[in-house]
Amino acid sequence: MSRVWSEQAPGSVSLVGAGPGDAELLTLRAWRRLQTAEVLVYDNLVGPGIVDFAPVTAERIYVGKSAGNHTLPQEDICQLLLEKAREGKRVVRLKGGDPFVFGRGGEEMDVLLQQAVPVEIVPGITAALGAGASFGFPLTHRDHAQSCVFVTGHLKDQALELNWQALAQPNQTLVIYMGIHGLERIAAGLQGAGLAPETPAALVYRATWPEQRLHACTLATLAATAQRHGIKPPTLLVIGSVVALAAPERPSALV
Repeated sequence: MSRVWSEQAPGSVSLVGAGPGDAELLTLRAWRRLQTAEVLVYDNLVGPGIVDFAPVTAERIYVGKSAGNHTLPQEDICQLLLEKAREGKRVVRLKGGDPFVFGRGGEEMDVLLQQAVPVEIVPGITAALGAGASFGFPLTHRDHAQSCVFVTGHLKDQALELNWQALAQPNQTLVIYMGIHGLERIAAGLQGAGLAPETPAALVYRATWPEQRLHACTLATLAATAQRHGIKPPTLLVIGSVVALAAPERPSALV
């Protein structure tokens, strides 16, 4: 039997990407791991209904984090994963998006491997891909952007000292995760590095969720747009000319 269809071993942890929200965007392997989970440790960005794919007998443990409100500190989450795996359980650590894209999956993997606990990584569709697909703007395009950069706007020490010069390059799409509380600093940093104030931008709230919204603006009007619409996390910031291709009301291919 191929590795793709192998079962998760008892006493191991699968770090599973739940995707951007829509349950139909789960990978087949993610769905299979949920079906056989004995312990499910999940975050607050996991889309509606996804947790229900796990058996009713599975132990469900919510460890969601939001700004200034952590159900469990990261160190305690790692310890929880270790303890459940050492009980011989099949542990699924379910994360919104992809475990390795600003999901702290690397930290959890390191701790588990240091303690000789087998770890599997199941990738998921990250929020930027979900946003582009939902609202019809490509992250790369031969006429607009030949590169795409993902950046976190929420650093470990709460600082926001990014390489503005590298981020303010022409023909590039910039996607900033967790940047909603630093919009003024982001706009100032990018403009100071030479990015035009009229550069198209978008604030995307809960891409692929039923309540998803896209608020189009420019680099110069980012903070004002967020304030006017009362935008809150989780919101993705996309900057670059590809945003001008977005069509929030575009016809659907679904029937």
